[in-house]
Amino acid sequence: MFHSIARTLRLIPLLLVALTTELFGQQPPYDVFPAAEPPYYRVRYEASMQPGELVYPVNYTIWIPPHVKQLRGVVVHQHGCGEGSCKSGLTGAYDLHWQALAKKHDCALLAPSYEQPDKAECQMWCDPRNGSSDSFQKCLVDLGTKSSHPELATVPWALWGHSGGGHWAGGMVLLHPQRVAAAWLRSGVPLLQPNPERPTIKAHVLSDAALQVPMMCNPGTQEGVTVKDGRFAGVWPANEAFFYEVRGKGGLLGVAVDPLTAHECGNQRYLAIAWLDACLSVRLPKVSGDPLQPLPTDDAWLATVAGFEAVPASKFGGDPLKAAWLPNETIAKAWMQYVKDTNLTDTTPPPAPTNLRVRGNELSWEAEADLESGLAGFIIERDGQFLANLPEQGKNPFGRPIFQNLQYSDTPTQPLVPTQFTDTKPEPGKQHVYRVIAVNTVGLKSKPATDSATGAAR
Repeated sequence: MFHSIARTLRLIPLLLVALTTELFGQQPPYDVFPAAEPPYYRVRYEASMQPGELVYPVNYTIWIPPHVKQLRGVVVHQHGCGEGSCKSGLTGAYDLHWQALAKKHDCALLAPSYEQPDKAECQMWCDPRNGSSDSFQKCLVDLGTKSSHPELATVPWALWGHSGGGHWAGGMVLLHPQRVAAAWLRSGVPLLQPNPERPTIKAHVLSDAALQVPMMCNPGTQEGVTVKDGRFAGVWPANEAFFYEVRGKGGLLGVAVDPLTAHECGNQRYLAIAWLDACLSVRLPKVSGDPLQPLPTDDAWLATVAGFEAVPASKFGGDPLKAAWLPNETIAKAWMQYVKDTNLTDTTPPPAPTNLRVRGNELSWEAEADLESGLAGFIIERDGQFLANLPEQGKNPFGRPIFQNLQYSDTPTQPLVPTQFTDTKPEPGKQHVYRVIAVNTVGLKSKPATDSATGAAR
């Protein structure tokens, strides 16, 4: 009885938060977000006071690749716990790099933003059994109606999650393995065994079907691997426990330790996107509605957990069920570079900007990110000569400088950086010809914007 009373007392603040939010609508910091105009769509659900339903309000924003006829899946970018991380989810669907992955596979890009108040209980959303699984599936139906893509309700999911988002993504694999094409778990995993030190976190059941879903654990080295103390020191032991139980039963699970970071996301996107690309290329069914395809194991490579070398599975000398699993040679080589210094290589230039428009001295254009390396910025030329870099100096406290900048949970900063430039020193009375060139994060340049554009100086 004592435990029942204690649980009720713990829930009272959450119910009050839900009631307050329902009465007064979105509260700071969740009341500022980019507009959702096609190809973006958004739904928001208020908090519920019904048992088993989501106790926090939530926004779901989705990007649909223009001109896609039928979606084959949805890529989900799930933020972590805490008010700051939850707020960062408001821009996840606008990330050009993640859009490049989604577009390649005719997938939508979805970013939730759970409106968790400061210091409130994260488990009330990051455990999908507490209402967020049902809410997520409801949003796919509603967003499918809004976007005229009803297939959203039934397509497979590719899940990426940070911290509590990793807990959520892994939990969704365990609850719905038949729907998940692949899951990347950055700095967070679900529990498979009860933890007496954290009794509010419920353990999941590991099914045979979940063992067939490719997953990757991705902790930072300072989260208990090489740095054994501090706020995030428990991340690595939790990852180890999850890994050895799943992999010990034959699960398709790898580990990629970020050698440069603690809990921040760093440069993980360059391996995560490549890994998800490899999984989606095989797993997504060619006919909508068919089941997910199994990932072949003949080409697998194995690596010592928290090690630096991977080899073909046939040449691995240790116990394969205690080794990190990698789907193929290409990913294995990228993995070896990532765990060394995260400096993944790329030899392909980014896509050229398109639809360059010049009105007087104001330029605007459209751009897509390089799937392998993302988008660092643009070079502006005038009359065949260099004019400016945009941005003038790239910044990113969490990894490679990137055009859209990054927040802690791997999402663009607000306000979103526009693809625009103003020539502040045009020559009076002269018509100038401008060109725009994209630059990826390893410094490779695109071809100039498809058509040079002429602007009249002001």
